[in-house]
Amino acid sequence: MSRVVSVNVSGDGSDTGIDKRPVTEPVRVSAPGPLGTGGSGLAGDVIKDLRYHGGDDQAVYAYAREDLDEWAAQLGRTLTPGMFGENLTTAGLDVTGAKIGERWRIGDDVVLEVSAPRTACRVFAKWLGEKQWVKRFTLHGKPGAYLRVIEPGEIRAGDPVTVVSRPAHDVTVGFAFRALLREPELLPELVVAEALPGPELRRARKAAAGRPGGA
Repeated sequence: MSRVVSVNVSGDGSDTGIDKRPVTEPVRVSAPGPLGTGGSGLAGDVIKDLRYHGGDDQAVYAYAREDLDEWAAQLGRTLTPGMFGENLTTAGLDVTGAKIGERWRIGDDVVLEVSAPRTACRVFAKWLGEKQWVKRFTLHGKPGAYLRVIEPGEIRAGDPVTVVSRPAHDVTVGFAFRALLREPELLPELVVAEALPGPELRRARKAAAGRPGGA
């Protein structure tokens, strides 16, 4: 069964918003508002740089425990839940294979929608302290997923995760990540994923329009 292994939030005392720690109590999840003014979708979670992080399209960040374990083996170190800055550490759920626009019900109340892959940044690299981390993370191709809040409520560790709907297209988190970060020739294929955030969707439409025979 797919489930939430850990719910992770950062506090005001953290030097970086990537420093997230597991909590045992239920956490309220709701849409935070637009990028630039809205922060995290989780109550008590802190996002330091609102220019590029947080907001409705990045309200929640999920990463698979299985992918953390794979990285732990490669890096030769323990990676605790929240170490990648994820709000939800999941188990039994193919996060990389989730489709853009796919919806997950978590527990009884919360419904989240997959919006985009996560992009590594220098802050992430500094936090982990791994050499060439941005390049390694990008080449590995398992970025985790940002989600927007469709139905608010409370979530807690141990909650089941159920995929309640999947769009008809084939644009997964992993495919979108490749197109946006590594293989720009794939960008036109993203236009069918209308649940992508505005900047990414506009980039895909521009690429499609510039392709021979494009509209």
